[in-house]
Amino acid sequence: MTGKPHSQLHPALQFLIFIGLAIAVILIGNLIGAAIAIGLYGLHTVMEAMHLNLTSPGAIKTLWVVQIAGTTLPILAAALFFSFVIVKEPLTYLRYRVKFPWVLMLLVLVIMFVSAPLIEFLSILNEKMVLPHFLSWMRDKEDEAQKITEAMMQMNTVWDLVKDVLLIGLLTAIVEEFMFRGCLQTIFFRWTKNGHAAIWVTAILFSAFHMQFFGFLPRMMLGVLFGYFVAWSGSVWTSVWAHFINNGTAVIATYFFQHKLIKTNPDDQHLFNYTGYIFSLLVVVLLFTIYKNVATKKSPLAEH
Repeated sequence: MTGKPHSQLHPALQFLIFIGLAIAVILIGNLIGAAIAIGLYGLHTVMEAMHLNLTSPGAIKTLWVVQIAGTTLPILAAALFFSFVIVKEPLTYLRYRVKFPWVLMLLVLVIMFVSAPLIEFLSILNEKMVLPHFLSWMRDKEDEAQKITEAMMQMNTVWDLVKDVLLIGLLTAIVEEFMFRGCLQTIFFRWTKNGHAAIWVTAILFSAFHMQFFGFLPRMMLGVLFGYFVAWSGSVWTSVWAHFINNGTAVIATYFFQHKLIKTNPDDQHLFNYTGYIFSLLVVVLLFTIYKNVATKKSPLAEH
């Protein structure tokens, strides 16, 4: 418990306010990002980037500006403003406390790597799902998103690697975890009075937020893992660490592959077999049991 009185706003209203706030700041952020990009690289370059003509000089830098100013920083601003100004319970909603058994961070590290086969299995299962005809446009949008991601993760130097690890790995992890496992998971816990429901609903929204149908299941499962890390430890830094491991490992593996330091393409979804999937599931369950027991010896899902 934080010792502070709960916000007088009903959780349903909190949810609507937070979503409205997030949409508003993202729209404003995109306008600011576009204005900055135009000022730095010119309108022509910005238009080329928007049409995914990424061979144009400055196009990739434009994407970075729009991403950081249009989405990343606005999400962080929404979480901070909501927690400090709207509900006035920043510690409860952002969960930035650091008083927890630090062995949990080691357990998170092991769980994230051991869960890789399980995440791969869900990715393969997701790929086999067929979209209804009226949603076929989503595949084109995902292909466009993949093209943008590949362009932004083109790393020619070690400094490019450091930049991507910090921005894609660390900053994104902090921002998204403050939003989802901080604000939204707390809102849903107070709304439903059920920790499991709060975690799964938040994980579904987390995956839907990325608007990638063919990555929905694995991203949702990552959201579930992140959610339980926070629920049992009471600290968002456990999920930030997990999120950073997931993103940072992908960035580093991509760099190694681009520079032919490894032969395995990190985008390959067929690295393991069914034995690996089953083993992964069993070990993750075991490690989660250990994590829960270390994090709290009282009640599970100790949201407060």
